[in-house]
Amino acid sequence: MSVTAPSRGDLSAVDRYFRITERGSTVSREVRGGLATFFTMAYIVVLNPLIIGTVPDGTGSFLADGDLQVIAACTALVAGLMTILMGAVANYPLALATGLGLNAFVAYGVASLDGMTWADAMGLVVLEGLIILVLVLTGFREAVFRAIPAQLKVAISVGIGLFITIIGLVDAGVVRRPAAGPVPVELGVGGFLAGWPTLVFVIGLFVIAALLTLRVQGAILYGIISATVLAIVIEAIFEIGPQTPDGANPTGWGLGVPALPDTVVQMPDFSLLGEFNLLGSFSAIGATAVFLLVFTLMLADFFDTMGTMVAVGAEAGLLDEEGNPPNTRRILVVDSIAAAAGGAAGVSSNTSYIESTAGVGEGARTGLASIVTGVLFLLATFLAPLVAIVPHEAATPALVIVGFLMMQQVTGIDWDDLEIGIPAFLTIVVMPFTYSIAAGIGAGFVAYVALKVVRGKARSVHWLLWLVAVLFVIYFAIDPIRGWLGA
Repeated sequence: MSVTAPSRGDLSAVDRYFRITERGSTVSREVRGGLATFFTMAYIVVLNPLIIGTVPDGTGSFLADGDLQVIAACTALVAGLMTILMGAVANYPLALATGLGLNAFVAYGVASLDGMTWADAMGLVVLEGLIILVLVLTGFREAVFRAIPAQLKVAISVGIGLFITIIGLVDAGVVRRPAAGPVPVELGVGGFLAGWPTLVFVIGLFVIAALLTLRVQGAILYGIISATVLAIVIEAIFEIGPQTPDGANPTGWGLGVPALPDTVVQMPDFSLLGEFNLLGSFSAIGATAVFLLVFTLMLADFFDTMGTMVAVGAEAGLLDEEGNPPNTRRILVVDSIAAAAGGAAGVSSNTSYIESTAGVGEGARTGLASIVTGVLFLLATFLAPLVAIVPHEAATPALVIVGFLMMQQVTGIDWDDLEIGIPAFLTIVVMPFTYSIAAGIGAGFVAYVALKVVRGKARSVHWLLWLVAVLFVIYFAIDPIRGWLGA
């Protein structure tokens, strides 16, 4: 007896639009995937205000007058709208929110410059996003992406797997910077695992791994929920409290103390929207400095997204034979709009999040998962107290597990071919060791072009890769260049 696959006419409108059955998924898997992605990146609603809301600008003023709840509400709003746009327009299981690293650069490297205001800094972010959007609409950004050799795309995906693994381990407190000594990192506190939060992480990691081994659908989401419940119980019994800046409580919770909130719903304040000055930075710091800052923001944003969408597509099995995801241009257009939207909303550039792989690991294959994640972000504007109860230690086991899943792709690289093996290796290791996706991609590109030249194969290198390699050399040497130009 044979079973005939349903025709597109037999499917629901939602299934047909998102191609759920066509991509081997189900609505329930998409919903679970959307939930998993949200819970692994909901921390940004808490963390972004702590990064950009606590640093004075060049005039001594704070963003939103230091009101972190306003920044949190706007962070969640833009993340929700842009993630829904990604799902509806690009049909890709990719979520967006304020970019970590980029927000710190905006806070400490842009807004804090003498004479700069937060509105000027956000204007630079809008400008950078608009420039990237033009590069997408002209086909340049997509052309660069397609010029990248397939095995380097695999290396990017594997490198991001290691990158999110170390993010998970650091955020959980399993890997830390030692107080003193010759080594840059160590296990736990003083070389030992200690504290109830660490136990929550370990148990959460084991639960997810065990459920995956047993092939239980929803393993990652169930692991996050169970670890959160355990964290709430432990905090209620032992009153551990948070880690403190002075290091007095090293075994406390890393970000957010898990406890049932006094109130679940509160009205959001979006008064930060529109607080940007598009060209104000030119009079504040000069055209040369503006160019260098926009270039730095643009190059990081440009390639972070490329690496992220490849990693998500590879984990979901959505890439074609050349390593390209479906609807590449639509993905890049939405991401570019999100960069500008983040600046226009005063919360820094929004970009694609590698935590989306948690949803993919849960079974997400379409944009419906992104819409679920986006709706949850919109609800988070009202439910900020509820979002804050999930501690790092409960969410980060998902990142470690997804890192393992992405690491499995390493067999797709021909390690015997040194012309690709060495650039692939540099791509993979530089990402986690520098905490930068863009730096890893840049190291791989520069090495790839250089080795082709050494082998007398310079003509085989696509001209766009030559251009990108040169741009990355400038990117890596940006500080000396600033010094030479007096910027």
